[in-house]
Amino acid sequence: MHEDALRAMLADDPNDARAFQALAEIVRRRAADAHVPDDPLAAPVDEQEVQRAADLAVWSLAEELAGNPRGWYPLVELGRLSVDEDLDGALRRFATATDRDPTGQALAESVVGLRESGHAVDALGLGIGHWRTREHVPEVGRQLVLAALDADRVADARNHLDALAAHPDSDAVKAMTPELERAITQREQSFGR
Repeated sequence: MHEDALRAMLADDPNDARAFQALAEIVRRRAADAHVPDDPLAAPVDEQEVQRAADLAVWSLAEELAGNPRGWYPLVELGRLSVDEDLDGALRRFATATDRDPTGQALAESVVGLRESGHAVDALGLGIGHWRTREHVPEVGRQLVLAALDADRVADARNHLDALAAHPDSDAVKAMTPELERAITQREQSFGR
């Protein structure tokens, strides 16, 4: 899709993840290409420098879109980009994204971003502080159970799974419960040995 069309889509809905990712790929590729010399005899390309330039391009895009008061997805992306170098800043971005999104999708994605970067305890703190069990998508509860397991807090995982049972979308909860129950049981058994 053309860059202008993607920007128009994001102006209408700054939380369109597919449009954001497509546009991010365009700006990432453009930034990377700018660091590749035209001369084949030039010095080798510093891959880390290319990666930093690409990340900076996506950062700029996300920052531009995060200015929209409805935009939570760009804040989640900024949090993901900053989590390794500025955990406090990432947590602020994740919390702001969560506050902007009444569905809980931003919270679920923020918890994933923290879990994937090895910050399960921070993911739990963010989730516990913002999770509205009956209002947010069930995925938030699922991610909190997984974060608790990542943090070796099996009792907390069990409590989050029990809390998730109160969600009004019982079909979604029922679909994810066996996976979560297995994961908790396996962890309980491994601690019992």
